[in-house]
Amino acid sequence: MIHYHGTPCGATREDVARFLSGRHALVSWYRPEDIGTAAEVCQSFCIDNGAFSAWRAGEPVTNWEPYYRFVEEWNQHPSFDWAIIPDVIDGTEEDNDRLLDEWRDDCCSEHGLPVWHLHESLDRLERLIARFDRVAFGSSGEWPTPGVPKWWDRMTQAMEVACDSDGKPLARLHGLRMLDPAIFHQLPLASADSTNAVRNSSGYRFIAERIEAHQSAAVWVKPKQMHLVFGGEA
Repeated sequence: MIHYHGTPCGATREDVARFLSGRHALVSWYRPEDIGTAAEVCQSFCIDNGAFSAWRAGEPVTNWEPYYRFVEEWNQHPSFDWAIIPDVIDGTEEDNDRLLDEWRDDCCSEHGLPVWHLHESLDRLERLIARFDRVAFGSSGEWPTPGVPKWWDRMTQAMEVACDSDGKPLARLHGLRMLDPAIFHQLPLASADSTNAVRNSSGYRFIAERIEAHQSAAVWVKPKQMHLVFGGEA
């Protein structure tokens, strides 16, 4: 599993370089100041469209053209992995399907990662799994907080769609805001991200090392009892 640490790191250029060196980073278009450092020192990096941050700030994105051009600028870098396709947080399935089509038509990058939001239908998740080789899970709607009991109930439903009868994922799965060992240790994720390490600036390298010492589950095993109580990112 790939552990993507979200930026910005909020430190000096030297400290940012020391922290990101040899790691994997997720750089938000909403706060892209660390992308040059990430591209120089990381094993790999990916780009988040910043929709969640903009939505929380009350500034939802209405024009994605600058984001397309930003991704085009970086998608040929040797360390670039993928970019999150634009999405509408708490939007309708029609809203987000329209953005998938716009990405295909207007963005030259073939490394687009769609988001299935937990408030969307399981039918849409099934369609995304069939269409893309990698799909991200985004906590939303009634399930905004990863790791709480209600969230695990919904993720259990999603895993039944995203995995085959042996618990093997049908596509490579990415967990947005799920880089918590208590979460990803239970899920067959190919990758996950969070800002858990950089939000604890006094010891972020120690926290990152602790997170990276754990790996995701190899297969999905449906819990015998629901309402698992784990840690999670608020």
